[in-house]
Amino acid sequence: MILDAFIFIVPLVVLIIVLVSMLKILREYERGVVFMLGRFWSVKGPGLIIIIPILQEMVRVDLRTKVLDVP
Repeated sequence: MILDAFIFIVPLVVLIIVLVSMLKILREYERGVVFMLGRFWSVKGPGLIIIIPILQEMVRVDLRTKVLDVP
């Protein structure tokens, strides 16, 4: 009985973790640079982005202007 529950719960938890890691949310002032297997793939705009966890990686780029005080 416990083994049956374990066999059902473990894949369910793994599936939830994979689905959560696939979804990325970019704000209006951000862009996402997507790399597939370490090479540039595309630039994504704001909104909900779906990434393939093992094959793709996304780097967030902030487009806001940064102000620095120079003495």
